[in-house]
Amino acid sequence: MDFGTWPRLLVVDVEGNGATPPDLVELAAIPIEHGRPVPESTRSTLVRPPHPITAFATRIHHITNQNVANAPAWEQIAQAVQTDLAGCWIAAHNASVDYNVLKRHLPAWEPTGVIDTLRLARATYTDASRFGLDVLLTHAGIDLTDVPGQRHRAGFDAHATALLLLDLASHYSTWETLLTAAVPPNMPGAPTRAPKEETLW
Repeated sequence: MDFGTWPRLLVVDVEGNGATPPDLVELAAIPIEHGRPVPESTRSTLVRPPHPITAFATRIHHITNQNVANAPAWEQIAQAVQTDLAGCWIAAHNASVDYNVLKRHLPAWEPTGVIDTLRLARATYTDASRFGLDVLLTHAGIDLTDVPGQRHRAGFDAHATALLLLDLASHYSTWETLLTAAVPPNMPGAPTRAPKEETLW
């Protein structure tokens, strides 16, 4: 895989307040450049949601209502986030969740494409027992020692997913073959498939 051929790509992760649909409480985006994550360029922010964080959500990501009390409201940062995400690919684990949350918060935004590391892992690690992020990181032997933060926080999960994506990508020869396995149908960037020729049989 020649990582120099990759377009601009951000690995993203969002954390919500536990509502349905969720309001954002944390967002992180880490770029991949020349085959490595660039943690010093990570954009990460807490967000003060319009509705309180549920106790269940706090048990997952450990973000409390007190933590976000002085954080910016979404309206204060939406334009800056849209500018950061403009014109690039995004990647996430179970990417439809992150894409749909971001799209609901940024209706005018559309990424160039969406890579789903869950979908990609199912096509690549066919011997994995399960396909949750923790299981896949262990399966791939990915060292998280230098990843700052903690699991289920947006910055940590985005960085860990970036490392997983790079390990998965090493099994593919080109960006185009990677996309065939990684982009869900009907998502931005999905490869177009030539229609089958009609036959009599």
